[in-house]
Amino acid sequence: MTTSTVAFRVHALPGEVLADVRARGVDAFGTPAERLTATGGEPVRCCLRDAAPGEALLLFGYQPPLPAASPYREVGAVLAHAEPCAGPADLTGYPADWRGRPQVLRAYDARGWIHDATTVHDGRDPDRVIAELLADPEVVRLHSRNVAWGCYMFAVTRRPAVGPGPR
Repeated sequence: MTTSTVAFRVHALPGEVLADVRARGVDAFGTPAERLTATGGEPVRCCLRDAAPGEALLLFGYQPPLPAASPYREVGAVLAHAEPCAGPADLTGYPADWRGRPQVLRAYDARGWIHDATTVHDGRDPDRVIAELLADPEVVRLHSRNVAWGCYMFAVTRRPAVGPGPR
């Protein structure tokens, strides 16, 4: 068996969503965002890392993107910094703080429907598992989700191949 080398991109919560929730104090559905103080270890979706104790956070509802309108759209709770942050350090690999943490990798097709490739990974070598799932041409997007709570963590898509360019 050969290991897939599909390059991928990780997507944190979009900046415009975060700016809107921070400015208005409500999520896109009109539900007030809850202000919390981190105890440490909370998965923060704006910068794809665990929160440090004492960080100011917002808890709010978020509907992750799908490739098309779909009956599989859902809204779930996410945590983000209450104030703007630098964002993720790297979008070309699995978030460092979350390695070793089992996650559901929910695969979606071009219709926005859940694909049979959906799997639970044990947290070891998540880059390999993601690349293998994205090697299936029918899979266009993955959502990483917390195993116990089902909360959305981040999205993953293929990175476009970089060719040799025009001659």
